[in-house]
Amino acid sequence: MRASQGRSAGLGLALGSAFAFGGSGVAAKPLIEAGLDPLHVVWLRVAGSALIMLPVAWRHRDLLIRKPALLAGFGLLAVAGVQACYFAAISRIPVGVALLIEYLGPALLLGWIRFVQRRPVTRAAAVGVVLAVAGLACVVEVWSGLGFDALGLLLALGAACCQVSYFVLADHGAGDEDAADPLGVIAYGLVIGAVVLTVVARPWTMDWTLLGGSADMSGTAVPAALLLGWVVLIATVLAYVTGVLSVRKLSPQIAGVVACLEAVVATVLAWVLLSEHLSAPQIAGGALVLAGAFIAQSQAPKAPSGPVASGGPRSTHESAGGEGAPAGRELSAQNPTT
Repeated sequence: MRASQGRSAGLGLALGSAFAFGGSGVAAKPLIEAGLDPLHVVWLRVAGSALIMLPVAWRHRDLLIRKPALLAGFGLLAVAGVQACYFAAISRIPVGVALLIEYLGPALLLGWIRFVQRRPVTRAAAVGVVLAVAGLACVVEVWSGLGFDALGLLLALGAACCQVSYFVLADHGAGDEDAADPLGVIAYGLVIGAVVLTVVARPWTMDWTLLGGSADMSGTAVPAALLLGWVVLIATVLAYVTGVLSVRKLSPQIAGVVACLEAVVATVLAWVLLSEHLSAPQIAGGALVLAGAFIAQSQAPKAPSGPVASGGPRSTHESAGGEGAPAGRELSAQNPTT
């Protein structure tokens, strides 16, 4: 009975995480269209979340001495890199398209396993990669000569590449006795990401008065502060925390499968709230990308140790280089992206 209740609670948390992550793009894009630079929106998101997570960072301050490289890598790539590339992408291409391209992360992760780690991958996993690539071709409508902004597509692909580092770092050191608490790594990843983005985004040049106004969401004026609050509290802090807790109650593989709903949520919300309509081939392509991502993440080989032993991506979006067992793979079920 307890096991069943724990599983139900875990599934609920995983669903909550997927919905929270999936809503980041539709809340951020109106802010960008209102005049905020994408990098400024990323900085506001990461800096606001880091401020909220400061008590957690203080509690795990020993990580600065124990795992400095892990924290730096996670902050630079899995937080700053993913968020900056994704937000810059949605300023140029539809939210759903950007997120679906980011879902090539699981396929790229398999490439890391096969060619960098030199570990075999299953035939089913290879099929997943083919499906994901074929779906991407439909999403961007290659037969039309790439109708979307080329730079936007490259930025979305950059987010997918940074997502690979998210998975690798999330599983780094799994099984070690000297494992880092994943919540501590999330907190320091956000803090380091905020510091890096402060230098890159130069928030002192931002027009802060825009946050006191409103942003247009498909014809409806919404307070900019409300949208920012959603991005920080719901789509970042709540999304990461519920995702980590869901993996504690479920396996990384199951939580990762549930996290695949993030792309569906983002696409549907963009359709309803932002009037970003996708054509029938793009919808079919999105389904192929999701199917490929699901197969890729669920079929990655397991190993006793190593960066990607669990093979469970956050098809997401999701994070920190949790290094414990079981905490070592806890963040692999997230899709920090977004």
